[in-house]
Amino acid sequence: MKKRLVLKSIAALAACVPLLGWAAWPEKPIRMVVPYAAGGGADNTARIVAQQMSAALGQQIIIDNRPGAGGVIGADNVAKAPGDGYTVLYDASAFSVNPSLRKLPFDAAKDFIPVSLVATAPQILVVPVSAPYKTAAEFIDHARKNPGKLSFASAGGGTGSHLAGEALNEQAKINLLHVPYKGGAPALTDVMGEQVSAYFGNVASTIGYVQSGKLRALAVSSSRRVPGLPDTPTLAESGLPGYNVVEWNGVFLPKGTPAAIVQQLGKAVQAAVHDAKVKEKLLQLGLEPAGTTPDAFAKFVSAETARVGALVKARHIRVD
Repeated sequence: MKKRLVLKSIAALAACVPLLGWAAWPEKPIRMVVPYAAGGGADNTARIVAQQMSAALGQQIIIDNRPGAGGVIGADNVAKAPGDGYTVLYDASAFSVNPSLRKLPFDAAKDFIPVSLVATAPQILVVPVSAPYKTAAEFIDHARKNPGKLSFASAGGGTGSHLAGEALNEQAKINLLHVPYKGGAPALTDVMGEQVSAYFGNVASTIGYVQSGKLRALAVSSSRRVPGLPDTPTLAESGLPGYNVVEWNGVFLPKGTPAAIVQQLGKAVQAAVHDAKVKEKLLQLGLEPAGTTPDAFAKFVSAETARVGALVKARHIRVD
């Protein structure tokens, strides 16, 4: 009887060893890989959130910029990292786009664990102020009556502005010509200069031109109106029900990371995003703070990947 009790006690202690081993996480600084250049939108947001997360976790979070191949290089670095909670991926919309457009050295669905959606970024459909259409419905009607004559700019093939335009083409049954640029700044310049008909610009870079009267906003791409443009309707309100195309940022961990760490990191992200000062900074960047649970973010990523995959196939989208 005593022998059985001793054996049960040993077994119980053994079962607790892994839990005790992870209970102290994090015991050292955490490396947060941002697969985009320093100073860009994702990098700026990551630094804002990481600073608050560091305070919550009691450990420094070191930003490691690994740009290249549309985010693939940095994501691959995390995919091959140990699942110990000390290497984190801070990615953007490209995470759900790349599987449909590129040959990847990893499986985006199997090699990462979604932790939390940090924020979403609506886009504004803008046109030159001299354009004859005042609303999105008029713009779409004009495109239908003048096939092949209207165009839309993008910040490059496969970017959020490109996919938003193609989604408009697909749902509205129009055929705007895609004109890719090397970034959003030259795209905005050519819309103002009437070289292209329209552009889906992110709020941070575009709203100032709208408010100053240099561009006309027809609609926003998200399911809700943008606080800074309360009178600008959504595309869903403009005759395209269900249209909701946003860019986003989120946090991932490599596969094999213990569930306890996933949950703890997720709570740190949520707490950071819901902090009043962090929320204000994100809103100033034109972002809508989120801060979701791992399960909710996993569903979001899955839905986005499926939506983009269907759009890429329907519109025959390719990147060079």
